[in-house]
Amino acid sequence: MHTRTLGNGLEVSALGLGCMGISHGLGPAASHADGVAVIRAAVEAGVTLFDTAEVYGPFVNEEVVGAALAPYRDRVVIATKFGFAIDGGVRQSGGLDSRPEHIRQVADASLKRLGVETIDLFYQHRVDPQVPIEDVAGTVGELIAAGKVRHFGLSEAGVEIIRRAHAVQPVTALQSEYSLWWREPEAEILPVLEELGIGFVPFSPLGRGFLTGKIDQSTEFTPGDIRSSLPRFAPAARAANQALVDLLTAVAARRGAKPGQVALAWLLARKPWIVPIPGTRNTGRLAENVAAADLALTAEDLTEITEAAARIQVQGDRYPEQMQRMINR
Repeated sequence: MHTRTLGNGLEVSALGLGCMGISHGLGPAASHADGVAVIRAAVEAGVTLFDTAEVYGPFVNEEVVGAALAPYRDRVVIATKFGFAIDGGVRQSGGLDSRPEHIRQVADASLKRLGVETIDLFYQHRVDPQVPIEDVAGTVGELIAAGKVRHFGLSEAGVEIIRRAHAVQPVTALQSEYSLWWREPEAEILPVLEELGIGFVPFSPLGRGFLTGKIDQSTEFTPGDIRSSLPRFAPAARAANQALVDLLTAVAARRGAKPGQVALAWLLARKPWIVPIPGTRNTGRLAENVAAADLALTAEDLTEITEAAARIQVQGDRYPEQMQRMINR
């Protein structure tokens, strides 16, 4: 797989692997062995960027990622995150914690769970309105100076926060949701990232699986699957949003590809410093996603997709109200 460069010269594969769903958010967790297997299959397929967080589980996902990548440490980039309040292994409802002392504690704990000496990319998972971003950036800068972290990242941050953080400690990457059915970053975020030389790592680049065409209004989600609580995945919304999948399916048919591959190729074509991190626990779907890095859409394809998607009114809010309140831009 070819590579791309995020901010501050961090070179990674054009597609990364979002590891959350192996342990968290999509129903019962995969077994440790199955999780390790799919992560190692990604390495063998050329993926070098692996994304996890302490809150995924909590904690379990970092342990799976660390175990899986131990034999490949010199070949991969491991990203993890801090910023949630976790007590007794349980994430606290509505609780954020980016106090400097907590960031340092999380870094030390994540290093142990991952089994590494340095965290390659350390994201603030959500902006904490109770802690000045300058204090957050400065603390991560101290961890970088101490050799515990290599790069600083932000997740779901807005323009002002990005600028203020970057002025204290250069930001290597912003991770936020971005796909054909969530294009909000295009208005303000992408121009600022380009101006400052910050890479962009879109999570849910396949619309949490919807853009693959494998989900329709009759799909039933298993207990613990976050999609069952998202307004955009209500049956009526799924029926209305099928128009987007139909668009991708039509382009895919012409290109001998799958709808999800077209969705990923469209994202890759937006900017050379965009590195999507689709997640999967299935090696077949992994191979399908990886192949999207080699799908070269024509200028006509890209124009058709962009213009047609802009005319489709996606139905359903991105998050329920209580989850949306966690995004402090």
